[in-house]
This record gives sequence, structure tokens and C-alpha cells, in this order.
Amino acid sequence: MKEKLKESDLYEPIQKYFKRKGYEVHGEVKDCDIAAMKDDLLLIVELKLNLTVDLLIQATKRQRLSEHVYIAIPKPKKHNPRAKKWRNICHLLKRLELGLILVSFSEKRKRVEIILEPTPFHRPISMGKAKYLRQAMIKEINGRSADYNIGGSSRKQIMTAYRENCVQIACYLEQHGELTPKALLQMGTGNKTQSILSKNYYGWFIRVRRGVYLLSEKGKQEIKEFPELVEYYRK
Repeated sequence: MKEKLKESDLYEPIQKYFKRKGYEVHGEVKDCDIAAMKDDLLLIVELKLNLTVDLLIQATKRQRLSEHVYIAIPKPKKHNPRAKKWRNICHLLKRLELGLILVSFSEKRKRVEIILEPTPFHRPISMGKAKYLRQAMIKEINGRSADYNIGGSSRKQIMTAYRENCVQIACYLEQHGELTPKALLQMGTGNKTQSILSKNYYGWFIRVRRGVYLLSEKGKQEIKEFPELVEYYRK
């Protein structure tokens, strides 16, 4: 029967790794699992079997002693560096300016991988890379007339700016009957009107003839699911 892995099993491979790098390595120094010195550079490594909030708190406290703090955990069996969850974990560690060490165990050898170095986090650079996401978020907010969603909801239809635009068009067609995209634009349905009508994503619209649209029975029924919004556009 395979022996259960312990936190102390991580010590030896990490100790050897840093010794090969020229560090003087010691275990259990002032409550730190591993302390390594090279000239005036002090490294601290905290060992755990799982990446937890408690581990992150512990590691950030160690940053009072050194800028070079790593957390070390066993390499997950189904480790996928491209997985969204793993990328989010790495982003969090970068934000906290913590290094990450993975230790893999096999019958032949133990392998140490430095996944992240404990380097300063540059928030402006990070925000610059996500500039298009920020713009999309602001565009989405500006495209909504009010707040029709409850934060934290699940298994409920989210009222996006696109869906609201569709409801707006549907309400005007219900009120006025057959309309052209030009007429709808004059009512304030926005520059996506033609695209919404032609793509007909929800199946709410019927093209009765070239350039003229009508609300379908499906549309009449489904917009009833959004009473507040329908009331807003019927005013």
C-alpha cells in the first residue's frame, strides 16, 4: 500500500534544489518551513499538501521577513497549466507577489518545478492587457437602461444589453405592428437594430416583406418573462 504523502516529504527535494543553486538551506527557522540564504538574499518556502487560503495568509505574513517567498505543494495528478482554474490561481499568486513550487513524486525520482517567481506585480501592465475586457464591460453597462439582474443569481437568464435591445425592439413592434429598421432606429433602438432583426437570434421577429418586420407569437410570449423591462419600453 502506498504511503500517504506528508508535508515533510516536500522538504528534501526542495532542499536539494536550492543547495544546487548555491543556497545554504535550513528547515524550521522561526516558524518558517524552509529558509535559504545566498549572500544577503533570504528565501522563504512554505510547504503544504494543498493550496488553501490559510497557506496564502501564512505566505503573505512571511513577506514581512523577505520579498522572496514561495509556496510549495505536490504537483496535482491532473495538472493542466492551460485550465482556466489553474490560470486564475497563478494570477492570484502573481497579485500577491508569491512564488510557486510544484514537487512531483515518482518511483524513480522527485522533481522540483519553479512555476512562478516572487516578482513585483505591475497593476498598470495587467490592466493594460485587459483593456478590451474593461471596454466591453463599460459598453455593456452603458447599453442597459437599469439593473434587471440580481448579483449572485444562477440558473436565471441574465439581462444583457443585447437581450434588452431585443426586448425594446419587440415592444415597439408589439405596440405599432409592422415596422422598418429605419422607423425603429428613429424610435431609439440603436445601431444594432438591423443586425438584431436579420439574425433573429431568439426567433422573435418575422420578416413580412423586404425591409419590414413583425413580432412573432414566440416573441409575444417570451417578452412576458421580463415584465419590468416591457413596462419601461411601453411607456
